[in-house]
Amino acid sequence: MSGAHGARGADDEHGTPDTHGARAGRGGPEGTASAPRIPLPRAPAENGAGPAHGGRRAPEAPEAPEAPEAEYPVPDHHLLTSLLGAWALAACSPGEAAAVEEHLGECPPCAEEARRLREAVGLLRRPESLDPDPALRARVLSGCLERRPPRVPVPGWAAPYDAETARLDALLQDIGDAEWHAPVRLRWFTADGGASRRTTVAGVLGHLLSVDGLVAVALGLPDPLGGGHAPPPAPAGRTEAYWDATRSAREGAAEARAARDRAGPAPSAGAVRGPWREQSHAIVRTVSATGGGGGAEGGSPVSYGDFALPLRDALLDRAFECWVHAQDIAEAVHYPYRPPAPPHLHRMIDLAARMLPEALAERRRSGPAGPGPGTLPAAEGAPGRSLRLEIEGLGGGEWLIPLDAPGPAGSAAREVAHVALDDVEFCHLAAGRVAPVEAAAGQTGDREAIRDVLFATASLSRM
Repeated sequence: MSGAHGARGADDEHGTPDTHGARAGRGGPEGTASAPRIPLPRAPAENGAGPAHGGRRAPEAPEAPEAPEAEYPVPDHHLLTSLLGAWALAACSPGEAAAVEEHLGECPPCAEEARRLREAVGLLRRPESLDPDPALRARVLSGCLERRPPRVPVPGWAAPYDAETARLDALLQDIGDAEWHAPVRLRWFTADGGASRRTTVAGVLGHLLSVDGLVAVALGLPDPLGGGHAPPPAPAGRTEAYWDATRSAREGAAEARAARDRAGPAPSAGAVRGPWREQSHAIVRTVSATGGGGGAEGGSPVSYGDFALPLRDALLDRAFECWVHAQDIAEAVHYPYRPPAPPHLHRMIDLAARMLPEALAERRRSGPAGPGPGTLPAAEGAPGRSLRLEIEGLGGGEWLIPLDAPGPAGSAAREVAHVALDDVEFCHLAAGRVAPVEAAAGQTGDREAIRDVLFATASLSRM
């Protein structure tokens, strides 16, 4: 608009418009140029621009001058309103921002809109402190300790129990509430063949809790069955007593017995996981702090009712049971579960191999196993017959199993049979998960001795 006004002023003064100067964009004589057409500065001589036409510079193409901020045309109200969002986000150019802010001082509606937009931007970009939350450390430590307690120096003979209870605890951490009621069938082997018992995932954990209580009592810890009456000494009796107690607490004794007959015992997850976890931690802490009284003889005996095991072997037996029943739970909830670490698996197999002579003697006493030829040694003190048990795999090894009673040690010189089994297959046989006639065993030698050892291995299983 200022350019048009300057053209009219020149027309009024001289009578004709200065159209040539307007087209060329050069400044005319002083007083005839419009405001935007400011004469360009002369180039200094050192820039190589020599004088032309009697000391005057040759005409050059005009360069767009940088107009001062005050020379910018003022936008209208509609355009300024459309810039309010960009202004609130600090996305305007300096000139646009200055025009908007000047307009806000004159237009109350736009000022109110600008205030609301700035508040909205503040909500989108809420400032956050870079300092960590003071409670963050406590929450992290609490979460870690909930997964597993602090590591304590555990004796080597207790390491399998510590590892297997920790693995089962991690599995239980990942299952949902509904999966605690998934059906599970406990299986074991008897003289009459296979036996089983229906329960749930929670019921399996209750079984582990009640039988682990035998080790807890031997260490001077509380019995999970309580001290109101003498608890049953055998694992099966303790398990049934615990199932009855937990069901009776929820439903009443009559309803509990009827429900158990229909669908098997099913303690609730909340009633069993916490006590089992605390008891397993207490057992590990106690044997770590005191050594568990484990000397050369293996520590104080732990009674299982009809037999007893030294504390070291009892804790290894509980590690084996924990792994086997963790597999039962994993199958019920469709969860992958690996065997124990090879050194721990080897210890479990060694315990079963050391228990086989007594299991063979018990089968002979009860009748299923025949004495076979050459049962008694030829002379007193002479070594008896033996079977070489070869366990293949990372947890395996070789053991000579005495076959003759009473008690002479087996001798390689009188080896009458050889059996080869995979390490996990042998453990499944000892847990009652595989029938003796179905065990995939390599066999050579005395068939009756081989059959007796396989059935004696299966008889090591129990509820």
